[in-house]
Amino acid sequence: MGQTLSRILIHLIFTTKNRAPIISPEVEADLYAYKAGILRNHESRVLAIGGVKDHVHLLVLQSRNVALSKLVMHLKKDSSKWIKTKGREFETFAWQDGYGAFSIGESAIEQLTGYIRTQKKRRKEVFPRRVCGIP
Repeated sequence: MGQTLSRILIHLIFTTKNRAPIISPEVEADLYAYKAGILRNHESRVLAIGGVKDHVHLLVLQSRNVALSKLVMHLKKDSSKWIKTKGREFETFAWQDGYGAFSIGESAIEQLTGYIRTQKKRRKEVFPRRVCGIP
């Protein structure tokens, strides 16, 4: 009996169009939950998710049955369509073209998960508000 085993861990990063600071605290948790649902619908799973007003980081356990480009396309397209229904301030919401995708090993999961979950704190330390314009 043959079997196929895989464990594909991907660190995904993508930004809002023109790095617009539009991902507000009021919609952030629901957006992340929605993205997790999109991943489940495509046989993948989010292990960590976080970000700031203009970009999102995800640690994804990717399905061996779905190409990365298709998975990202669905994440961006479906979440963009969803967020546009959340109020007038999101009517023009869009993700920027492109994305970053980096494979990681098992030994990096804990460190990367911590990095993703502390994005807001790290962003403030690395880019003080007066420098990067983050309110």
